[in-house]
Amino acid sequence: MTEKLSEAEKRYEEIGEKLSDTAVISDQEQYKKLMKEYKSLTPLVEKFREYRKAESDFAEAKAMLDESGTDKELREMAQLQYDESRELIEKYTEELKVMLLPKDPNDDKNVIMEIRAGTGGEEAALFANSLFRMYTMYAQSKGWKTEVIGSNPTELGGYKEISFSIEGDGAYAKLKYESGAHRVQRVPETESQGRIQTSAVTVAVLPEMEAVDVEINPADLEYQTYRSSGAGGQHINKTESAIRIIHKPTGTIVECQEERSQYKNKDKAMKMLYSKLYEAKLNEQNSRIAAERRTQVGTGDRSERIRTYNFPQSRVTDHRINLTLYKLEQFMNGACDEVFDALAIADTAAKLAGSGD
Repeated sequence: MTEKLSEAEKRYEEIGEKLSDTAVISDQEQYKKLMKEYKSLTPLVEKFREYRKAESDFAEAKAMLDESGTDKELREMAQLQYDESRELIEKYTEELKVMLLPKDPNDDKNVIMEIRAGTGGEEAALFANSLFRMYTMYAQSKGWKTEVIGSNPTELGGYKEISFSIEGDGAYAKLKYESGAHRVQRVPETESQGRIQTSAVTVAVLPEMEAVDVEINPADLEYQTYRSSGAGGQHINKTESAIRIIHKPTGTIVECQEERSQYKNKDKAMKMLYSKLYEAKLNEQNSRIAAERRTQVGTGDRSERIRTYNFPQSRVTDHRINLTLYKLEQFMNGACDEVFDALAIADTAAKLAGSGD
């Protein structure tokens, strides 16, 4: 670990020198690239320097203890420094281990989310809308931008499916653990007998990808246009602004009809296609690397049951980390950080355990 940290510090100092070079400053692209790397290394290097200071204090205290002899006051002072610096070394060691874990390259990306009603009919569709509202309110609390890509609403105000993008710093890092099956237990609005019904909704979280991330041969794409349906304004059924794109080699289909402009719909649909093809590629890699899966909180598989929302008991339970909170109303109103942060901590702990450190 110390060798990795020393290399990081050396690189940090090299970049610091380059950033003061007038030739680098005049090359804006190079300067931005180096500044980004410098900022990403700063917390690690600062923590490493704190660690080395604690090590130095520990060695100094140990020497003082060895030389203190019968001087009680000196011995007590040395013992205090010895204990404090030893605790700091242990604390900084754990923090540095976490900081050295490989960073998910997608953590800083924007997100495309898909919510689909599963078992439960109209009640599942209504809960899909509830989850969409929850994620939208959570994004709003973070200052992120939410935009609907495509939806299939029901007459009672639910969604058979809805896809939307969330744009903001660290969106994928926070939301990536939401992929899977979400189960709801509540008395449906459509149920006259007041019986509790269990329904299910699936959520998929995809990092928003661009052309540079996934290669697509234009010849492999089939474009179809059609008239928008459902909510959307006066342009409905008047112009063929809705777009459907089929990726022929994989059979992947994406659609967008939310915008009046066919060009804008095509742009949104292509972003979704890049993300879906990336997800398929990632799932294939994950299935080949079983050991990696064991160091993750959940597999990201849409069929994996990850959470239960029990309305009569005001209870939300995340099954992957055995976390239960009796704060369902707050959670459904976008106060999700307690669960999302616990998932990130558990994932980090699992990865540390799997790293062999």
